[in-house]
Amino acid sequence: MMKSRAKYHLGQVVRHRKHSFRGVVFDVDAIFSNTDEWYAAIPEDVRPDKDQPFYHLLAENDQSYYVAYVSEQNLVADYSGVPVDHPDLSDLFGPFCDGSYPLHFQLN
Repeated sequence: MMKSRAKYHLGQVVRHRKHSFRGVVFDVDAIFSNTDEWYAAIPEDVRPDKDQPFYHLLAENDQSYYVAYVSEQNLVADYSGVPVDHPDLSDLFGPFCDGSYPLHFQLN
């Protein structure tokens, strides 16, 4: 059964449940919209269901900054109050405020 709403919103800080990275949501797919090759590369025993929201994140860990694509089931909200330091944040969002980032642009 497909969920009707995404749990996390644009500009929200989230972290991965199992891996040590966090990021800011900058796009949401209602269902899986990446390549079959990308999906097949995930070990089958931890491969998420495709019928759930997937989030594009400006992500960071202790070593680098990158873009991540993560299923909703693998994310939790980050309420630490610590800003994300990804260098591309200012291209899409305003300054960190009250635990999230406001959008810089108007959505259609």
